[in-house]
Amino acid sequence: MNIVITQSMLFPWVGLLEQIRLADVIVHYDDVQFSKGSFVNRVQLKTSSGIRWMTVPLKKFNLGTAIKNIKISQHHNWQRAHIDLMKESFSGSPFSQHAVELAHSCYQNADTKNVGHLARASMYSFLNYFNLRDNKEFIDVADLKISGSSSIRVFEIVKALGGTTYITGHGAARYLDHSLFEDNGINVEYMNYQCKYYPQNHGDFTPYVSSLDLIANMGTDGAEVICSGTRNWKDFIDERNREV
Repeated sequence: MNIVITQSMLFPWVGLLEQIRLADVIVHYDDVQFSKGSFVNRVQLKTSSGIRWMTVPLKKFNLGTAIKNIKISQHHNWQRAHIDLMKESFSGSPFSQHAVELAHSCYQNADTKNVGHLARASMYSFLNYFNLRDNKEFIDVADLKISGSSSIRVFEIVKALGGTTYITGHGAARYLDHSLFEDNGINVEYMNYQCKYYPQNHGDFTPYVSSLDLIANMGTDGAEVICSGTRNWKDFIDERNREV
């Protein structure tokens, strides 16, 4: 059984959708500390003037506040500003209306008072559009009642769910105790991102923008781009060490 553990992200890039595509169980990891500069409340779009950040404004919060407790500021109509930025970004794209309507529907129907809830809803909107939710289980980490932090907590979550493989992004290499997993019969796989090309507006191709861009340019055929696999942690770490 493949397990993915992830913080909710606002209209995330293709790489996160690829992780979810490979998972049997996805754990929403939103009881951890919110980090400024994370992708929970912001994502990139391409425009004629370069990369722009589409950001959900937040109410003031104390250091250490969990993602699930971060509230969204309602001081101005940020939803309208987002839609306008999308229209600029996707102007001329064959499925621009799909992307804009998907985002608009998410903003109309999701909880726009809590950033974790909104980010999670935006992820689900992509999964529904690309038909990636079938035969998958989605779990809120708080429901597991597993305490701790860092590598040990991640291991305990995977073990509790009966996972045989833990699939993760590259950032986990900084803290993950791979031997702990391996000694307990759990395989660790890192994403092997292909960053597959698709037609884009506004200059050279970049894979690191919101998947709204993929929808605007390819529609449901964009599912063909969501195709990366994984590689064993030893191979991944060996390659990273050779690059240093």
